[in-house]
Amino acid sequence: MMSLPFYQRHHEHYDRAYRHKALQSTVSQYQKETKGKSAVYAQGSTAYARGSAAYRHASAADFSLDSSAAYSHGSSAYDLESAAYSYGSTAYDHSAARSKRSAAYSLDSESLSKSSAAYSHGSESINKLAAAYRLGSEAYSLGLKDSNLMTEDQSYKMSPKAKRAKQHLVSEDKENEAIDYSVPIFTGREVSISGITDTEEERIKESAAYVAKRNLFATGEGVSVSKVAKSTSEEEHHEKKSRKVAIRESAERVALKKTLEDTQAFHKKLNQDKLLHPPEFVIEPRSHTVWEKQNVKFHCSVAGWPAPRVTWYKNNVPINVQTHPGKYIIQSRYGLHSLEISTCDFDDTAQYRASAMNVKGEISAYASLVVKRYKGEIDASLLYPGTVSMPLGLGVSPHGYASRFEISFVDKFDVAFGREGETMSLGCTVVISPDIKRFKPDIEWYRNGVLITPSKWVQMHWSGERASLTLTHANKEDEGLYTLRVVMGDYYEEYSSYVFVRDADAEIPGAPGAPLDVQCLDANKDYVIVSWKQPAVDGGNPILGYFIDRCEVGTTHWTQCNETPVKFARFPVTGLIEGRSYIFRVRAVNKAGISLPSRVSEPVAALDPADRARLRSHPSAPWTGQIIVTEEEPTEGVVPGPPTDLQVIEATKNYVVLSWKPPGQRGHEGIMYFVEKCVAGTEDWQRVNTEIPVKSPRFAVFDLVEGKSYCFRVRCCNSAGIGEPSEATEATVVDDKLDIPKPPGRIMPTRNTDTSVVVTWTEPPDAKELVGYYIESSVVGSGRWEPCNNNPVKGTRFICHGLVNGEKYIFRVRAVNAAGLSEFSQDSEPIEVQAAIAAPSPPYDIMVLESVRDSMVLGWKQPKVTGGTEITGYYVNYREVVDGVPGKWMEANIKAISERAYRIQNLKENMVYQFQVAAANLAGVGTPSLPSQPFKCEEWTIAVPGPPHDVTCTEVRKDSLVLLWKEPVYTGRSPIAGYYVDMKETEAKEEHWRSVNEKPLQKKFLKIGGLKEGVSYVFRVRATNQAGVGKPSDVTDPVIAETRPGTKEMVVDVDDNGVISLNFECDQMSPNSKFVWSKNYEPIEDDSRLNIDSKGGKSKAIFKDLGEDDLGTYSCVVTDTDGVSSSHTIDEEEMKRLLALSHERKFPTVPLVSELAVEILEKGEVRFWLQAEKLSGNAKANFVFNDKEIFNGEKYKMKVDQKTGLVEMIMDKLEDKDEGTYTFQLQDGKATNQSSLVLIGDVFKKLQDEADFQRKEWHRKQGPHFVDKLGWEVTDDCNVMLKCKVANIKKETHIVWYKDDREIMVDEEHDFKDGVCTLLISEFSKKDAGTYEVILKDDRGKDSSELKLKDTAFADLMNEVCRRIALSATDLKIQSTAEGIRLYSYVTYYVEDLRVGWVHNDTQIRFTDRVKTGVTGEQIWLQINEPTPQDKGKYTMELFDGKTAHKKTVDLSGQAFDEAFAEFQRLKQAAIAEKNRARVLGGLPDVVTIQEGKALNLSCTVWGDPTPEVSWLKNEKTFVSDANCTLKFESGKNVSFTISTVSTLDSGKYSIVVKNKYGTETSDVTVIVISVSGQTDTVQGHDQNNISVSKKKKTMTANKRKEGEKKDFIKPHVEEIIATEEAPDPNEIPPVETEKDTKSNQRAAKTTDGKVAVAEMVPQPTESLDRQGKKPLGKSLE
Repeated sequence: MMSLPFYQRHHEHYDRAYRHKALQSTVSQYQKETKGKSAVYAQGSTAYARGSAAYRHASAADFSLDSSAAYSHGSSAYDLESAAYSYGSTAYDHSAARSKRSAAYSLDSESLSKSSAAYSHGSESINKLAAAYRLGSEAYSLGLKDSNLMTEDQSYKMSPKAKRAKQHLVSEDKENEAIDYSVPIFTGREVSISGITDTEEERIKESAAYVAKRNLFATGEGVSVSKVAKSTSEEEHHEKKSRKVAIRESAERVALKKTLEDTQAFHKKLNQDKLLHPPEFVIEPRSHTVWEKQNVKFHCSVAGWPAPRVTWYKNNVPINVQTHPGKYIIQSRYGLHSLEISTCDFDDTAQYRASAMNVKGEISAYASLVVKRYKGEIDASLLYPGTVSMPLGLGVSPHGYASRFEISFVDKFDVAFGREGETMSLGCTVVISPDIKRFKPDIEWYRNGVLITPSKWVQMHWSGERASLTLTHANKEDEGLYTLRVVMGDYYEEYSSYVFVRDADAEIPGAPGAPLDVQCLDANKDYVIVSWKQPAVDGGNPILGYFIDRCEVGTTHWTQCNETPVKFARFPVTGLIEGRSYIFRVRAVNKAGISLPSRVSEPVAALDPADRARLRSHPSAPWTGQIIVTEEEPTEGVVPGPPTDLQVIEATKNYVVLSWKPPGQRGHEGIMYFVEKCVAGTEDWQRVNTEIPVKSPRFAVFDLVEGKSYCFRVRCCNSAGIGEPSEATEATVVDDKLDIPKPPGRIMPTRNTDTSVVVTWTEPPDAKELVGYYIESSVVGSGRWEPCNNNPVKGTRFICHGLVNGEKYIFRVRAVNAAGLSEFSQDSEPIEVQAAIAAPSPPYDIMVLESVRDSMVLGWKQPKVTGGTEITGYYVNYREVVDGVPGKWMEANIKAISERAYRIQNLKENMVYQFQVAAANLAGVGTPSLPSQPFKCEEWTIAVPGPPHDVTCTEVRKDSLVLLWKEPVYTGRSPIAGYYVDMKETEAKEEHWRSVNEKPLQKKFLKIGGLKEGVSYVFRVRATNQAGVGKPSDVTDPVIAETRPGTKEMVVDVDDNGVISLNFECDQMSPNSKFVWSKNYEPIEDDSRLNIDSKGGKSKAIFKDLGEDDLGTYSCVVTDTDGVSSSHTIDEEEMKRLLALSHERKFPTVPLVSELAVEILEKGEVRFWLQAEKLSGNAKANFVFNDKEIFNGEKYKMKVDQKTGLVEMIMDKLEDKDEGTYTFQLQDGKATNQSSLVLIGDVFKKLQDEADFQRKEWHRKQGPHFVDKLGWEVTDDCNVMLKCKVANIKKETHIVWYKDDREIMVDEEHDFKDGVCTLLISEFSKKDAGTYEVILKDDRGKDSSELKLKDTAFADLMNEVCRRIALSATDLKIQSTAEGIRLYSYVTYYVEDLRVGWVHNDTQIRFTDRVKTGVTGEQIWLQINEPTPQDKGKYTMELFDGKTAHKKTVDLSGQAFDEAFAEFQRLKQAAIAEKNRARVLGGLPDVVTIQEGKALNLSCTVWGDPTPEVSWLKNEKTFVSDANCTLKFESGKNVSFTISTVSTLDSGKYSIVVKNKYGTETSDVTVIVISVSGQTDTVQGHDQNNISVSKKKKTMTANKRKEGEKKDFIKPHVEEIIATEEAPDPNEIPPVETEKDTKSNQRAAKTTDGKVAVAEMVPQPTESLDRQGKKPLGKSLE
């Protein structure tokens, strides 16, 4: 055998141990007894009889699946689907291998030939593979006769299969040839095994399948399986079998039947003896608790046959001995199994499992190991990051084994509001105490109580300190109550807040919001039911229904599933392709338009649930060889029976969903179904799915008449035929079974917070399948309703957030189910949005501040929750405690006390008391505190002072805070000398207390700095006197050093009048909040030095006269907030700074808006100026140049404008001597100011040059000149207009235009209207590129401007032209033509730079001969020749102007397509009819005048497809050939009419009638025969006589035209007919002829083949007529 891979060598696979020696001997003995009867098996060529379960014959070279199948269905051994080698036949090796044919299959039988040995080796491997796939399949080994039990969960293919080949025996000379064999493809059934979890079962299947495949291909040769065709020679040999051979085969079949019966009897005997049985634990492993560094050993004993294989697991992970050498020792001896773990450490704390498995099943036993550590000992090597979290119940902390963790949340996320499409993020800082790196928390997020998993919509992050959740693309499905859960072992803490997601702005005003929560239900091969929830926003108009779209996974093409909107919020989507996956979305529609699409559903495959489950559970294994698999040939087909349990599972007015179970009798191939319906009470059954049978046992029936009752039944079909129908269902009425719910009742709003209200309601009566509720709010009197939630909420209570404090609101609610939304409930009573008031929480930390013989002073801490308003007082109760037994509570005070310290009088000395305190506010008295510790009433005699009390923290920042306290009630034997403040981190041990100050503090407050941001601290205070340091105060509550968002500091300000003030703002105030100012943290009682002014959220403390008496720390606290406070210290330095600033404000300077500046005016003048903020009427200015004052005069013009504060000086010209420094000095009362400007060197030179240029420019503008240079614009007519703005124009001013130095001739002179010169260029294109110049000139001068329209400038202009042309495009129109359908739009004109593209259903159109586009004049068109239904859809014409695509869209679907297609068909048929109808092309005149006795010959050409029928009429009667008249019709187009000798009887109207299926046409000719004496002349076509003709009238009758309707499609041609006479008689009177239009006759004589219809008169040879010299016989007649 080939060596195994390294990862397989350590496995002792159970299948190798199955062949016990006792079993081997039993089988061997049985084989010897039946050896004589099984010779046919040894040859490997036995034929299975279909009805007797015999083996089906296969040649030695073709031992196919049929030859290796187990007993046939007819023998009740194994049915075809559960053959011995199918996935599921695990017991074949122990049952069939012991039958008489085991000689051919058993691996141990030495009498096998090479072929049977090869086959046996393969079959054993297949048996092991089958055992891996289907464990415990005893039903197959027992040979169940009822195949229905085995095929219930199987799926079948409907692919056509060939019939079986006829059975025949192989010749003996081939029995020793090497043979191939076939591995059959079977679909087995799933057999559940007790005691195995899903995960474990999959693992077992994986490992067992791997083992089987490894053994199968261990030889390294692989297995090649093929279906070998029967040779022609074998078939001929079979046909030539003799009668003797046939009798021998019959005898063999009888022997085989007897052999199989004996085999079944032996198989039953084996089962009766229970030789095989599943594993069973005799002794289970037990749990252990050990100390670190000890060894532990688990033991167990397992029984079962074959001997089970035992595998050990740690936390459901297999233990690999090689991975941890020396750590684990696994032993198995005589059914006793053990696992030994050496030197246990903390990581070994886990759950261990022993798993025993054989072919009959699997069983597991569990045991736990707890490794303990001595209290206080921590292995430093374990405290490293990145370790795996362990359960808290098994955890170790610094406080000992299994202590509890404290979890708190900081910087919590509040109620969040977002909009669809936005990114939203929620975050919270998590503080876990104690912080042990070994233990990592599990962070879980929930939405409405459902665990959230990461996806493309949701991202989660845990930094080790902060948990965050990000909604990358918020949708209404994301709205709900979000909960952050931090789990430490068995303990967890949660924090929750609501997230609201509003609808995105609709693309169409008034369109509804997008539906939400699209889900796929009941998916199978034929259809998927899509459900959704209705949106809360309908856009102001009722929602008419919904459109469902689908998209195949992997593509981006969306297809609309329903043509008309559906109102029910569930819809079955059909027309899916089996096996493909789809996603769905839904859009709502009202009369304003269609909403944005919903979020897409999860992908769903078009498969039956059984197929989907099989795909998920199908095990895989490493590949070790090659298998070529062929499909099993089926047996003869069996017509399936009727389905069972047919029922209607869902019915609406749009569809009905049916469900049934497959039949029991269905053969061995897959089946499909036909669904039939009939109106209830009739037997007129109609097949619903006439074209494609249904593959799944569920089906949705559409196209039912609403309100009618129907019955349904189902038939099965397969290749054998269609079975009998099932029992019909009860009559089902086509209508919505689910009604729209009634409105909820009793809407009750109650106060919650200052921005939210709690709304409750009652469920509507008779509500069914409620999805939830929508709540809306409205400000009283506004009349505008806003949704409070966009995702339906469950329950009858909801908190509406985001309301405006102080406003009054009303609320209404409506219920939602799949049928729709109910009417709104009645409006609630109005409610004002304010925070709810509640009683305060209990005070806490009660302590004794002083004790004497008959009284005690108590102190306590303020309640953590004040109830939304300030606390008005406290009530104290006390009780006696005698021998540990508490007595009855008694009231210590009747009237509420405001301080948090109170002396209780009249107590008993040496009595033990307990106390409790209750706080009160406007809402009432809160819950009393828990009873305090017992305190003994006795007089304190200690010398040191008692504890300070009322220790609080304020002004908390990230690195500092202020600590306040009150002096002790008990001072000791001497006055208090000072205080010491101690601090430590909250989690630190007691020995970590440290003093903040080295020397005693005289004041009762301290600002403590140097804190670490984010660290939690606690504080305490101790008082000291001469005797020493007293007892410490109670420890403060933990305080985290952080600056909260929105924190503002106190600001000192000095106003314009020099007034000094302290200012503080707060934006977190409640209606009851107040500003409380203090100095040195004591209330300010003396208001002679300060004025307090508070308005709104601002407060100001104004110093009347700041001095040394005002030095100190000023603080301000805002009550009824979360500790909002700030302070500012005024010391001597700060006081001096403020006084100096105040003095500066009292004596101000003149404020300047701008300093001194210089600018050049229009005429080149130089202007110096500055501007003050304001000047009084007494303000004056002094002007200084180089330290010398200058005055207003001829050179300097000065001006001061007190109103605007503008001070200026203007100089006509800047000369060289003006270089220097200019200064403006201002004085306004006692305020002064000045500003200087230095103009020296290059600065002065540059200014001087600029002034000179501006002066020259001014002179230029004295003549005609350009104000705006030459530019361009595109007009509304898409023409280009070059324009420039000119000034100073007069009548004599001329304008000349040039392009590329060539003058442009303009027809009319420009009138310079509005001072604008223009040149219009129509239909601008590339030929108009170039350089344009315009020149203005008159007697005062000239000016020019140039514009280059080349390269980029030309491209920019063309882009704008194209844009205007694109904007001028008309809406797309639909036009039908004889060739197809044309979509077209008109533009002002077309240029090549305008790129045109066409899109069909969001896909770019690829142009072909059938679909083409083009431009005709101003028309841009798309021609669709021979349109098909695939051409339906939305067409978009894209006009790209170089930057932007402009679109015009038309919907060519529905009625528009039908009408256009119908018109196309009509025009096409009309064109065909017109093209192919019968007609006379020309050749016949209208009138022919001829002399009696002469010959008349008329000819013409006719045409038609098919070839027309030709007939003649004379005077409206049928006319046929005779001896005198000859009628001819040759070559299908040439018609001739000849009268050899005309007479007066031949006069009359002759008509030729041509006719085919497209129409009939008649051409008339009038023949006038003149009676004359003398000889008969001959009229030839080239004689001089002209027989005049009049314009011919033609009639045409179409096949489908109304009777009497006539239409000339082609104007007839009039032929010229010429008659000649050879010997004219001078006395003969020439005949008179009329001719309507000679020219027309000449044109009519020209036909397609060049022939001319000629009327010939056969004259006497003695007469002639000169054509050139004779005058016309008549004139043309019209």
